Amino acid sequence: METCEPVTGDYPDEPRLPLLTAAEARETVGYMSLLETLDLTPRGAAAGQLAADLARRIPAP
Repeated sequence: METCEPVTGDYPDEPRLPLLTAAEARETVGYMSLLETLDLTPRGAAAGQLAADLARRIPAP
């Protein structure tokens, strides 16, 4: 039987930045939408679908 040990370690005191800011996420969605128009293969369609999915999750400015 395994026992669970608590995780210990040093963590920085400064606040962590989000992976993307809302502005960066909006810019990324724009690039992905552009990719959809430039790539007529299924990859372009997938980029457009992902862009639409992400755009729904970004807070309004």
